[in-house]
Amino acid sequence: MRKMLVAGNWKMHGSRVVAHALVHEIARSVRERTEAGALACEEVVLCPPFTHLAELAAQFSGSGLAFGAQDVSEHVASGAYTGEISGAMLGDVGAAWVIVGHSERRQYHHESDELVARKFAAALQAGLTPIVCVGETKEEHEAGRTEKVIARQLGAVIEHNGIEAFRTAVIAYEPVWAIGTGLTATPDKAQKIHAFIRSQLGKKDANISLLTRVLYGGSVKPANAAELFAQPDVDGGLIGGAALLATDFLDICAAARR
Repeated sequence: MRKMLVAGNWKMHGSRVVAHALVHEIARSVRERTEAGALACEEVVLCPPFTHLAELAAQFSGSGLAFGAQDVSEHVASGAYTGEISGAMLGDVGAAWVIVGHSERRQYHHESDELVARKFAAALQAGLTPIVCVGETKEEHEAGRTEKVIARQLGAVIEHNGIEAFRTAVIAYEPVWAIGTGLTATPDKAQKIHAFIRSQLGKKDANISLLTRVLYGGSVKPANAAELFAQPDVDGGLIGGAALLATDFLDICAAARR
């Protein structure tokens, strides 16, 4: 299965100048490998803030990079939803992907499993491919509730959208206790949870469970990327702080090609 790298944690970092320089360096590396005849075995998706998305997607169209958004409104039709960004609006400016249910949206904006499921549906209806995030907090992890939490989060999306939606959708496992802490699940632990996620899909459709990419999103760094990506059920990464440095992100991309 082709590995996938998503630079999804730009968050509120970066001016236009900084964002442009970062994407330029990543695109240059992709172009050089293509010109050298290197076969790309990874798919790279960049998810900048809304304010940079249109400009970057237009400027780097044809670069081999794909672009996505960090969030989407649950509302599909146009209307009086001040501050919301619809899936159609994202697609109109060049997005092909969108992250839903990121741990920070769940934590700071109190997004419920049901809301995440509706956002997932809105993304699909707009022709975007959703990357749905699931994962447990430190308290849930220490209480041994990881699988229960993930089953609940993923189950809400499957119930609302059906298992067929995962023929194209992507899942990202975010152990919240590892984000921004420097902690990382060991490769064995990451593999165990990824296999569990795949088993939840398998209860509905065994074939789809094998087709769905499951990314790891808990402090992936150049030093641990290769070992994480070598696990059979880890299909790439949702990259956090390392995505803010072109050299680190490119080193992680290189790890996906080993």
